[in-house]
Amino acid sequence: MTGPLYHSLDFTPRNEADMLSRASDFRALMKRRRTVRDFSDRPVPRAIIEHAVMTAAGAPSGANQQPWTFACISDAAVKSKIRVAAEEEEREIYKGGKTPGEWLNALGPLGTDEHKPFLEIAPWLIVIFGQRYGVERDGSHTKHYYVPESVGIAMGFLIASLHNAGLATLTHTPSPMGFLNEICRRPANEKPYVLLVAGYPADDCKVPVITKKKLEEVSSWI
Repeated sequence: MTGPLYHSLDFTPRNEADMLSRASDFRALMKRRRTVRDFSDRPVPRAIIEHAVMTAAGAPSGANQQPWTFACISDAAVKSKIRVAAEEEEREIYKGGKTPGEWLNALGPLGTDEHKPFLEIAPWLIVIFGQRYGVERDGSHTKHYYVPESVGIAMGFLIASLHNAGLATLTHTPSPMGFLNEICRRPANEKPYVLLVAGYPADDCKVPVITKKKLEEVSSWI
């Protein structure tokens, strides 16, 4: 077993004033990010999605195994299949009587229901799959470590990159999501985590009035 190889870190030192300014500017940028459900059908160039995906693919991961696949969908017929399957699962959540009342009450202020037209209207759907294990060329399996954590970090990178580019997003999690493996033609070792909707917001898009927790509510300083 050979030892690790190293090269010099590409790192640009900055003075504290510049660091504070950049941190503040990025916070302001991300503060304007909102989850939207009303999308425009205005096309988005594939190159923008590619850059965002590769930003996400550069996220840290357990043992650098990069246990993710981003299924990027713009085909109208495939998006229609996903909408039909997702709405079928969502009807069970909202109308099937299997969902705890507490969860439905929590969703109430957001105005969500089983109807998901954005899955067809938005120009891009990105399904983020986590690879439970790797499959080598000879068919053998490689154990993957910290898959949920790694995929979660990559997902954050992806959402931030798309917002930075000027696009709106929605994290959609129909349950169960196994139908996405079949539609996206992904193997059994991959688990869908999130169906991310991406595009421009509709001209008349409105979002719920919400608040975010304050610094003292989300942090502890020792």
